[in-house]
Amino acid sequence: MLPSIWTLIGQAGTFLVFIWAVMKFVWPPMTQAMEERRQKIAEGLAQSEEAEQALDRARAEAEDVIRQARQKAGEIIDQAGKRGTQIVEQAKEEALSERDRQVAAAEAEIRLATNQAREALRERLAELAVAGASRVIEKEIDAKAHRDMLDKLAAEL
Repeated sequence: MLPSIWTLIGQAGTFLVFIWAVMKFVWPPMTQAMEERRQKIAEGLAQSEEAEQALDRARAEAEDVIRQARQKAGEIIDQAGKRGTQIVEQAKEEALSERDRQVAAAEAEIRLATNQAREALRERLAELAVAGASRVIEKEIDAKAHRDMLDKLAAEL
């Protein structure tokens, strides 16, 4: 049995109505959904690429900050070394100046003690000279004349 022509025409008409209905009501929402999905995927890829670029920039900035921090740390260490050297040099200079001051004070004290010893020696020498002279002369010399003579003798010595 062969299908009748009218059956074929009926099936073809039904098929055309079905195609028309699909093209009118089903196809546009499907293409719109596929287009929205394509746009979301494209946006996601763009955002992913932007995020990757931002990550690269952040890594570069982090490396720059680390490099600057290391450089700053090196400068701080250098400054600390220089400051330590300055402190040592300053301490040496202060010690030398204190030594010079103490040496000068000791020299002044020595000069004073030497002068006092010379003065005492002059007086003792003068007394001995007068005592020796009075034994030789066997008489006492006037006190004022005695003092004048001792002063002259002290000035000569």
